[in-house]
Amino acid sequence: MTTTTVTTPARQRASFVPAGSGLSFAGILRSEWIKLRSLRSTTWSYVLVILISVGMAALMASALDLGPAGTSLPETDQARFLLQASTFGIYFGQLVVAVLGVLVISGEYSTGMIKSTLTAAPRRLSTLWAKAAVLFTATYVVSLVGILASFVVASPILAGKGIHGSLFDVDVIVPMLGGSLYLALISVFALGVGAILRSSAGGIAAALGTLLVLPVIFQLIPADWAADAVPYLVSNAGFSMFGFMAASGSPLEPWQGLLVLLGWVAVVIAAAAVLLKRRDA
Repeated sequence: MTTTTVTTPARQRASFVPAGSGLSFAGILRSEWIKLRSLRSTTWSYVLVILISVGMAALMASALDLGPAGTSLPETDQARFLLQASTFGIYFGQLVVAVLGVLVISGEYSTGMIKSTLTAAPRRLSTLWAKAAVLFTATYVVSLVGILASFVVASPILAGKGIHGSLFDVDVIVPMLGGSLYLALISVFALGVGAILRSSAGGIAAALGTLLVLPVIFQLIPADWAADAVPYLVSNAGFSMFGFMAASGSPLEPWQGLLVLLGWVAVVIAAAAVLLKRRDA
């Protein structure tokens, strides 16, 4: 009497895995990190952020001409000029990280990869949180490297004009950290916009329009409510975090600008989470 052993194919065995199972959050984080760093657009975007930061710092430091008055400026004013040169590239770097933030999610919709992603993480929201965490961390580190490199480039140029400052001065290092935080939050904001619209072209247009066009529109509206709202727009509130809006008389302190920007990011990400749960992939 013989016993017949039936071997179940691997594909058939996989069908017995419970439908609710999937990757752990740590596994999803690793997956999203692999996807982010394997994209060519990520490499070029982050390289461009650093190049823009350093190039704009060198340009502004070289163009600044205070004459003999530069040597007699108070230390706080000297630190302010050095800080402005080091963070000048943020205004242009925000455009790059906004485009990257949209592409991180919209690219998966355009290629259909989002279906595989959500199959591996059926609860869906964990994917969005993982994308946001990975994108935020990578953008913060890269932007901080770019700003610190800008300081290194701008310092000797401005020193030749009588303007000096220490990197470890609280009035210098804290706004620099705020500038890096701003770029990281903008990338997450753009991620939320991309998740809502699920279109690269539409998401990029909406994100850049919010950052660049919306403040101009509000400034052109001849109404008090529009003027009062200008400092609370996404980019203007974010610029207050590192003193970029100080010359324009912004009513927001750096910590207030951070809270306003966090509010914008929270609203957009919450809307993206709701739509991700309700819509088909």
